[in-house]
Amino acid sequence: MIGLYRPGDTLLHRMSVGATLLALALTAVVVTWVRGPVAAVTGLLVVTGVAVYAGLSLRECVRALRPILLVAAALAVFQAWQATWQRAVEVPVDLLTLVLAAAVVTATTPVDAMIEAIVRWLGPFRRLGVHPERVGLAFALMLRSIPALLELGHETRDAARARGLERNARAVLIPFVLRAVARAQDTGDALVARGIGDD
Repeated sequence: MIGLYRPGDTLLHRMSVGATLLALALTAVVVTWVRGPVAAVTGLLVVTGVAVYAGLSLRECVRALRPILLVAAALAVFQAWQATWQRAVEVPVDLLTLVLAAAVVTATTPVDAMIEAIVRWLGPFRRLGVHPERVGLAFALMLRSIPALLELGHETRDAARARGLERNARAVLIPFVLRAVARAQDTGDALVARGIGDD
């Protein structure tokens, strides 16, 4: 879900890139600053409502969060062990909220528009050695690689399941890491072949 633009005519779709990213930043500040499990769950419900308003179905919201559910569960167990049950609820729910908020941003704002804005904002820093176009390219590659990596994870998990090894973490993790590294290497080679990043 993250990185996939969904055309629409909502207020979120009409907001400028700067306003959208500022709203995301403010959301992150509020989510991490306001403490307590009730506030965390309320925040997730609010962001879910915003996602539905932006045109995402509840099923798509769940799909956007599915890849990090295991991480959230691990955080919950760790916080319950090291801290309190309140933190065991708050921390993973806050994570889910932030990921869903990022999914809403990328669903309502074209990636190209975000890249153009980043390049424009970083323009004044050229004299300091910053390369705005390269930063924009890195941002684009990051966003567009997320769906590909999620698909890679599903393929690796399905392959492990076909061998009866779906419960074996090594049978899933090691092939996934190797394939992800190989994909990154192929991307780097393609960029170098086009004269990008070879200096």
